[in-house]
Amino acid sequence: MQDTDSRLLIIDDDEMFCHVLSRALTRRGFEVLVAHDADQALSFARQHQPQIATLDLKLEHSSGLKLLPELLDIVPNCRVVVLTGYSSIATAVEAIKLGAVNYLCKPADADEILTALDRETGDPDAEVADSPPSINRVAWEHIQKVLQEHDGNISATARALGMHRRTLQRKLQKRPVRR
Repeated sequence: MQDTDSRLLIIDDDEMFCHVLSRALTRRGFEVLVAHDADQALSFARQHQPQIATLDLKLEHSSGLKLLPELLDIVPNCRVVVLTGYSSIATAVEAIKLGAVNYLCKPADADEILTALDRETGDPDAEVADSPPSINRVAWEHIQKVLQEHDGNISATARALGMHRRTLQRKLQKRPVRR
């Protein structure tokens, strides 16, 4: 994977994360491009045709899941790993269905990202949890799934879940519940 001609596109609205990751990947021989929003990412994709990309699931003004098919339409052979601080089973499955090669929870370092990009198949040695997820974790994942179904629209999601919009916003501001 570490071909010196490899162009890697980082799509993330967290400038510090982009800076750190960009430096680490540049040191590993990649030509790194950084986009902080969907429009910039699509422009870079058209102009530079990156072979690989990291894509934040939750961009400031859009969803990484919405951007993923558009990115792959422009660069069909681009290997994309989706990164998120808001992981859920539903979004991981959806990212893979939409064409991502892998899905990682933040914080992920350059080595983890490169390993995820290199993987062609699943890992049969992956750890299986001894106990089922907590009810709070299941609720968090359900909220994420319904939010995805409503294209990130908080009001529509709140209506679908039968809760007040402000209550949903408070729940979404919290960190994901541990298993």
